[in-house]
Amino acid sequence: MREEIQTLLLPRNSAKQVREHGSQYYIDANGKRLLSVTTILNATKSQEDRERLFNWRQRVGVAEANQIAGAASRRGTGTHKQIQRYLEGKESPCPDAIQPYWQSIEPVLQEVDDVRLVEGTVFNYDLGYGGIVDCVASFRGIPCICEWKTADKPKGSVERLYDYPLQLAAYCSAVNHHYQEYGVRLEHSLLAVAVPDMAAEVFWFEPEAMQIYQQQWEKRVAAFWKLKR
Repeated sequence: MREEIQTLLLPRNSAKQVREHGSQYYIDANGKRLLSVTTILNATKSQEDRERLFNWRQRVGVAEANQIAGAASRRGTGTHKQIQRYLEGKESPCPDAIQPYWQSIEPVLQEVDDVRLVEGTVFNYDLGYGGIVDCVASFRGIPCICEWKTADKPKGSVERLYDYPLQLAAYCSAVNHHYQEYGVRLEHSLLAVAVPDMAAEVFWFEPEAMQIYQQQWEKRVAAFWKLKR
């Protein structure tokens, strides 16, 4: 259980999620609909990434692929819930199914402090999207966006993160946009990947890298709207 809880919390946004015609939306307190980050990224994947996913599904079989994806989703959800309880200072036993992922990522979480927002919905009205950011906090003393992932084997390199850095850029931009009146201006991002039987992989992104990913993200947003014309 965490001994200290940050008092300078950012206000949480009221929002609900809906799915229509294969797209996910966030609806804010005023009824405004904004597309989800994942919807935009999925719709604008490169042909190479689409072929990679298709070939994998063909290789393992559709039923097995669906089972693997379902198990990954459940472990990800469970791990996120355990991390959220920890960051909010709520003592809770860890379910056996996610224990290997929790043991992997807990040492990383011990270096996270000044927690300001956990599992919070954020919006970028200028670009027309919304999403749920895992955490806004400081890692080793530097304010940043934090994202938690799980995997059965190490990613090994930034290249094998695929669209995750763009997801970070999207959330970082949304947090800065939405909470600017609170003096929030984040330039760094942390992505931690929990892997059983080993220390979590830590990917730390400096401002220069985040600027490049932000440009790539904005191009994907523009490409999405071009597809919808």
